[in-house]
Amino acid sequence: MKTVSVQAKLGPAFTIEVQTEHHTVYIDQPKNSGGAGMGPSPLEYMFSALAGCIGTIGRIVANQQKLPVRGMDIRVEGEMDPAVLLGKSTEGRAGFVNLTVTVDIDADMTREQKEAYLHEVDRRCPVSDNYANGVPIKFIVAD
Repeated sequence: MKTVSVQAKLGPAFTIEVQTEHHTVYIDQPKNSGGAGMGPSPLEYMFSALAGCIGTIGRIVANQQKLPVRGMDIRVEGEMDPAVLLGKSTEGRAGFVNLTVTVDIDADMTREQKEAYLHEVDRRCPVSDNYANGVPIKFIVAD
């Protein structure tokens, strides 16, 4: 088993500084939403993590299977009702009701080969797996 961990600290307004093993990243809201615009929003990072995982696992699968993949363009989008996260409604979910990942695979492969490749990438992507299977989350108030 491998443990992955980050440490985050809420700064002024909506700015959050996140320390990873080797990097400092900032999460924020756009200026027109009360943030300082110092970084992507949490939702943009969520989509970035999925796109990054698809690309990373895509490269691993292509290398292992010796597939002629030159590159991939990955688009992640989803629909949500912001009323719940803004506290304006208690109906429905705070999260996305759907996600769509569109992948343009630059490779000399048939559509069927690309679909099989993308299916294998999705099967092995831990971020995609967590979204699809709803990993349990435990919240603890620190002493």
